[in-house]
Amino acid sequence: MSAPVRSLVGALGLYDEALWTVASGGSVALERWEEAGTWTPLPLADWCSDRVDGDRALVARCVGSTLDVGCGPGRLTAALSDAAVGGAVLGVDVSAAAVALTRRRGAAAVRASVFGPLPAEGHWDTVLLADGNVGIGGDAVALLRRCRALLAPAGRIVVELDPRPSTEASRTRLRLGDRRSEFFGWARVGPDAIDAIAGAAGLVCGERGSEAGRCFSVLTSR
Repeated sequence: MSAPVRSLVGALGLYDEALWTVASGGSVALERWEEAGTWTPLPLADWCSDRVDGDRALVARCVGSTLDVGCGPGRLTAALSDAAVGGAVLGVDVSAAAVALTRRRGAAAVRASVFGPLPAEGHWDTVLLADGNVGIGGDAVALLRRCRALLAPAGRIVVELDPRPSTEASRTRLRLGDRRSEFFGWARVGPDAIDAIAGAAGLVCGERGSEAGRCFSVLTSR
């Protein structure tokens, strides 16, 4: 596993446990600590559902072979597979529970870090970063550079953005009951910050919009 994955080991244990509980019909509160000092519940029930408001806009902008980075329990990976986007669809996640649940939906998924070796590198038509996954690793520029390397020359990255303005790179941790994980890197990118971050990664922002209160942008190579 790559260094970013090793730092997540404790957090992954809590995440996997909570994900299995919710996917099995149970109720549990998994929270993420933010730099401001607040704990925010993660929307596991939404992630385990078949569709969340605003998903349609993201799926519609994925064309050709699509890599769903940080696929979670596979809601969008399965939706992309059903939508027949015109190529292979693959989910990738560091969580064993997420990959198992994605496969249970009938969609393809591999357990891996986006920063490690992945299938078909340099040949994906679309890379999808939904549900805040542009924050993976705590360095949005580094993540977008990596996603750019995964793309075919004319490929695109569909990024869901935080509706709050500006951006923040920070450390975060997870809490499940009285258990807390170690800190790991995460980032938040708002609509007003994506142009500069994309530019630093050698990308340009094309289409941008919102649906059901969820903001997105489509990035392409210069």
